[in-house]
Amino acid sequence: MTQDYALAHLLGGLMLLCAFALLSQRRLAAMISLYEAEAFILSGAAFWQGYAQHSADLYLTGGITLTIKAILLPVALRRIMHRLNLIRAVETAMPVGVSMILGVALIGIAVLVVLPATTGSLNLTREDLALALSVVLLGLSVMTTRRNALAQVIGFLSTENGLVLAAIGMPGMPFVAEFSVALLVLMAFLVLGVFVFRVREHFDSLDLTGIEEIEKRGR
Repeated sequence: MTQDYALAHLLGGLMLLCAFALLSQRRLAAMISLYEAEAFILSGAAFWQGYAQHSADLYLTGGITLTIKAILLPVALRRIMHRLNLIRAVETAMPVGVSMILGVALIGIAVLVVLPATTGSLNLTREDLALALSVVLLGLSVMTTRRNALAQVIGFLSTENGLVLAAIGMPGMPFVAEFSVALLVLMAFLVLGVFVFRVREHFDSLDLTGIEEIEKRGR
């Protein structure tokens, strides 16, 4: 059991580190690499939880995560980036230092919310949920502090990784729920991909600041 705790916490902590590092990045190539690392760690966490919980469903979750999130989605993101020639740093809604301070505050909020609310649950489950909620909040923070549409897609994908981390850390979570989440994120990625190309086609940029200005003038 001690080994189960240690490795589960290590993998969750590494995912949290990747999610936090996303806040410090302004280049899409680095953000995609961090998301890719996060997805590989998530697949490892799913395989480990499958071993620890003796659950074949979690092995399937790990395989789906590895195939779709760690391999296919990063390849697709890089192709979009190169096709649209997105090599410059992306615009941010606030300075990187301020967004990282905000990230630390969000992690603290996640711990303060989850641990008291799950008193009486297994320690492993409580701490995994705290880590997972931290990843979710950091992903949402990336979405709100980046003005580039593709960077916001990466934030959304990181948020979904946090949700899956929470699901695999809860014993008895049915595989159908995790599989539905994987299909949902794949469909959402396809929709967001179409959105990104349409934005680029009409505005010759993925910076959403110009769209906001047009909306204000329309009012």
